[in-house]
Amino acid sequence: MANVQTAPLVFGLSSSQDVFTLRRSAKRGAEALGMEQQDQVRLATALSELGRELLGAADLSVTFGLEDLPSPAVVVVLAWRAGPPPVAESLELSSRLVQEVRYEPGDERDRIFVRQPLPRIGASLAEENDRFTRVLRENISSSELDDLRAQTRDLAAALEETRAQREELLRLNEELEETNKGVMALYSELTQELETTNSGVLALHTELEDKSRQLRDVSEAKTRFWVNISHELRTPVNAVVALSRLLLASDSGRLSEEQKQQVELIANSGHTMLALVSDLLDVAKAESGQLDIHLGPTDLRLLVGQLSGVLRGAYPRDAVTLVTPEAASLPVITTDETLLTRILRNLLSNALKFTTEGEVRLSVDADRTGPEPVVLFTITDTGVGIPEEDVGRVFEEFYQVRGEHQSGRKGTGLGLPYARKLAELLGGALTLTSTLGVGTRVEVRVPDRTGARRALALERA
Repeated sequence: MANVQTAPLVFGLSSSQDVFTLRRSAKRGAEALGMEQQDQVRLATALSELGRELLGAADLSVTFGLEDLPSPAVVVVLAWRAGPPPVAESLELSSRLVQEVRYEPGDERDRIFVRQPLPRIGASLAEENDRFTRVLRENISSSELDDLRAQTRDLAAALEETRAQREELLRLNEELEETNKGVMALYSELTQELETTNSGVLALHTELEDKSRQLRDVSEAKTRFWVNISHELRTPVNAVVALSRLLLASDSGRLSEEQKQQVELIANSGHTMLALVSDLLDVAKAESGQLDIHLGPTDLRLLVGQLSGVLRGAYPRDAVTLVTPEAASLPVITTDETLLTRILRNLLSNALKFTTEGEVRLSVDADRTGPEPVVLFTITDTGVGIPEEDVGRVFEEFYQVRGEHQSGRKGTGLGLPYARKLAELLGGALTLTSTLGVGTRVEVRVPDRTGARRALALERA
């Protein structure tokens, strides 16, 4: 054994009386070292069993010692010179009582090592060894009757401790049963609540699905109505506009000045109605996904130039300047030119309509914040602006800002929703910010599909 400090007391075992003394001494020594009562009894019983088994062997002795490695423990060595080896049953019984029992036969002496761990000690191992030695040196006389009485007391104490432990175990079991009942009741309650919640969620989900289906049906019915009514209205409106033009032709001398004014009013109203019908039809097609995207090279120099010329003629105001980028700075991109033209025309028309002085500016820049090439179109104006509470609603179809903002300005409330829908169809996005009395800023991001067009061309080739 490593680092064993041996007490200077060696027991010689030659009679049953010596075995009784060994038991008593082992128990008293274990008590002095602070072992629990059950560990005291286990050590004393194991040594008593082994001593009784080896009784009669030549030079049978017992040596006590303390060990500090690998952990503090009592080490008892039983040694003898001649005699049969111990019975395996006795070794097995003793090993159940203490931590370690090891039999080592030798040429001159056979040995049995018994090891029982010590509780955590506050003093040094040397001080514990001194106290252990003093206890073992005490002259303890013991008879068989005394030993039996000691065993009876130990058994009674063990039975009392077992009874106390059993009662404690029963009490803990009762508490556990009560806890389990509470847990089961809570589990049942939670399960019932969960089932009720699930039923409610399922019913709500079913109701939401039903509402969604109804909304889809209504949306599809609205789209069909717009498409049908737009087609139906185009023919008579076109007839009104065409006949008005014929009546206003310069070679017609059949109309008086008052009649010409009336026909011009009819023609203007016809043009307004035709624009409204066209807007309705385009929005309906966009919402129903019937607008086909035709990608192709789009020269922004020509597109911006044409828009600038048309809009300057439609809104001839000296107090408002339409500012567009220099043609040389504009690239050729790949997108749907028709849809892009509609987006920019709607936005610039809106800006010019609601700006009485100052400027409307269009700028074109490359947006490199994303993984693919994107062109950023920005339209800013110094117009009347939009109230904060209405900014989120201007993209609702047919919604128009009420009050003096709308005074004298015709519109259908479809321009911004239509422009945003077209931007999304092109794979881009449209955002708007505005400050009342200061102006409005609209940003349109449109992907440049040049790479996709080239890949498609190579694939077809």
